[in-house]
Amino acid sequence: MEKNRETVNIYKENLEDQVEDYIAKQRESEEGNDIRYRTCSWYKTAALLGTEYICLAAMSFPSSYVALGIIPALLVSLFACGITIYSSLVLWEFCLRHPHIKDMCDAGQLIFGNKRWGWYFTCVMFIINNTFVQGTHVLTGAQYLNTVSDHALCTVVFTVIIVIVSFIFALPRTFSSLSWTAMFAASTMLIAIFLGIIFAAVEDYPGDYDSSVPITWSLWPQKDTTFVDAMNGVLNIIFLFAGQATFPSFIAEMKDPREFPKAIYVTFTMASIVYALSGAIMYVYIGKDYIVSPALGSLNTLYTKISFSFTVPTIIILGVLYSSVTSRFIFFRLFSGTKHLTTHTWIGWLSWSGIVLTTWVLAFIVAESIPIFNDLIALMSALFSCWFGFLFWGIAYFQMRTQDFGPGWWKTQTAYGYLKIILNVTLIGIGLFMLGPGTYATVMSIILHFQHDSIGAVFTCADNSL
Repeated sequence: MEKNRETVNIYKENLEDQVEDYIAKQRESEEGNDIRYRTCSWYKTAALLGTEYICLAAMSFPSSYVALGIIPALLVSLFACGITIYSSLVLWEFCLRHPHIKDMCDAGQLIFGNKRWGWYFTCVMFIINNTFVQGTHVLTGAQYLNTVSDHALCTVVFTVIIVIVSFIFALPRTFSSLSWTAMFAASTMLIAIFLGIIFAAVEDYPGDYDSSVPITWSLWPQKDTTFVDAMNGVLNIIFLFAGQATFPSFIAEMKDPREFPKAIYVTFTMASIVYALSGAIMYVYIGKDYIVSPALGSLNTLYTKISFSFTVPTIIILGVLYSSVTSRFIFFRLFSGTKHLTTHTWIGWLSWSGIVLTTWVLAFIVAESIPIFNDLIALMSALFSCWFGFLFWGIAYFQMRTQDFGPGWWKTQTAYGYLKIILNVTLIGIGLFMLGPGTYATVMSIILHFQHDSIGAVFTCADNSL
């Protein structure tokens, strides 16, 4: 084991030198360019992550508390937070070892044995995942406009308005240029969440209150909780934490990617506190029979409109962030090695604008096809977060340890080493469980919603306000 430690220390020193050399060469290559990409500090990266994690999806947390009860929901949240921090650090180490990685697709190719089919497989999941996230924000934006205007226009029209506004904000081509709007969006979303908590506590009764149905809550799952309900509750929580699809793209544009853990610790500490407070407090004050998702819709009409209005920057900017990640992935492949990538040219900007617009057209189709906030989140979690949040990084861990120690390395581990092996096997197990039973539960939930006519038809003008 002493020899193994010495080998790892030597490798880490060499890795440090390789990363330093790579960063220096990349910065030098960007000198004099109109558009420079490696410009994000760790706190700007934290702002981007903050927008991704302090978002409206946090308002689906109370509905998870309804399905699971306070204690299981808190335990699932703590576990999801801890395991996501760990998998994010594995992701970071993997990107440092392979500094040429520009996005999740490059990482996926390496994880699948550096096979080109692995790149294409990851590419399909990557684009669909990002498009689904954009779709949830188009859907939520239309909900907001319907809510504050009392359904003044057709819902499809409101959806188109959100698409147009989001397209305009998605036009900047670097993450550094998006970081300031991201900071603003995360700040206003925090205000919206805390207003929701305060309003839930001070109002006499939640919206749609019926005196024959008392306000109740539970520490544990209700007796009538089904597998589908419980699984969707778990997937909603996991989806909030497992947002690593964007992480390699962020790391690729950091001034010093070695500082990425700082952004991780700041973001997840803040997010876990906000999620726990908002989920538990709103659930207790609103009650299991009156919680809707997003939970701001459970408040009285005036309180809903006030708090919901502060979510607008996040509704727009988080969708923009995912659009930018997808567009950058495509744009870099089309124009790699050309002047259009680093210089302001008509071809470059027209192509960039066309790619961005395409992502929003696809998001519009998703939003109108699956107009169910919770189920859309759970479906994304089951199909894609299982790979980007769990399976990839469990596999990557074993690849990196084999590089460090060679075949059969697991036979000579300490107790701590075996604990990490168990942890990474658990990552893979969680991912497989989400992909199998998790997907089944989500699809069944969507089918049941359509069968019970609890949602409107697709591409409809019907009111979807909170």
